[in-house]
Amino acid sequence: MIAPDAAGSHWERLVDEHQIRAVLMRYCRGIDRLDEELLRSCFHVDSYDDHGHFAGTGHEFVSFIVPSLRARAHHTTHAVANVLIDFDADDPAQARSEAYSLAHLRRTDDQGMEWLDFFSGRYIDDMAKRDGTWRIARRVVVHDWSTSTRLDDDSFPLPMDGFTQGRRDRDDPVYC
Repeated sequence: MIAPDAAGSHWERLVDEHQIRAVLMRYCRGIDRLDEELLRSCFHVDSYDDHGHFAGTGHEFVSFIVPSLRARAHHTTHAVANVLIDFDADDPAQARSEAYSLAHLRRTDDQGMEWLDFFSGRYIDDMAKRDGTWRIARRVVVHDWSTSTRLDDDSFPLPMDGFTQGRRDRDDPVYC
């Protein structure tokens, strides 16, 4: 049997882990739906984000990336995997997470050719719980590998017309 104090802190730790994972999931939804409000909710106002081609506050990153993605990719899918969270032993409101970042970006080049870009990396996030809410305080995106594949008309053999199509705004079915 776990003593009440230990059980309480155990459950709090599980809740904290769940909330940190939820930040990562909201980030993926926000980036793929180009939802600036949702993306900003993932970062503390004074956060820092190093995305390789961008470095600044998390909120500045949101202002940069949404128009950038809208201009250069017509579909994106971001996913995270292998999420590990380590809590600071001295401060339970501080944690570091590592999450594998898998991003697919579909684009059309200047010659009208379709491309599928794949980015494999990791989000190394310092998370902080302030006023009861976990958010990213500092993020470094680590690049592990990437590739681009040219697509042709026969790239996917199933008819797509019958599917509900995803949107990159608040008209996407997830918001309805």
